[in-house]
Amino acid sequence: MSLVRFTDHLPSMVDRFFEGDFFDWSNRNFSLTNTTLPSVNIRENDNEFKVEVAAPGFDKKDFRLELDHDVLTVSSEKRIENETKEDEHFNKREFSYQSFTRSFSLPNTVDGEHIDATYDKGILQISIPKREESKQKPSRMIEIK
Repeated sequence: MSLVRFTDHLPSMVDRFFEGDFFDWSNRNFSLTNTTLPSVNIRENDNEFKVEVAAPGFDKKDFRLELDHDVLTVSSEKRIENETKEDEHFNKREFSYQSFTRSFSLPNTVDGEHIDATYDKGILQISIPKREESKQKPSRMIEIK
């Protein structure tokens, strides 16, 4: 019988976080129109998760955020049609259509009632606060009686 350190068999907290449902890389993260999906950064601190979606050229009214059963879906649909005057004729006319959908399964440690989002300079920033009871408490001394 050999001795094995117990921690050698346990994945690190980071590994477990990336293997979890928070990052859902299934087909529902791909655009239905085969357009390029915006890049996403996800950061975490003691109080919240910050999701940054790179989507330049959009307006904040172009986005839709929906939370359904702990799944946060970020989607956008933007259509641009170039107008022509009544007396003009065209040989070729191109429409611009951009859309995407990204979904993220949220951990049960977040407060879904207080998710906020802002859009500025091409970046959609989503703040997902953690529940108070899930925040790490600082260590404290316990008096022995």
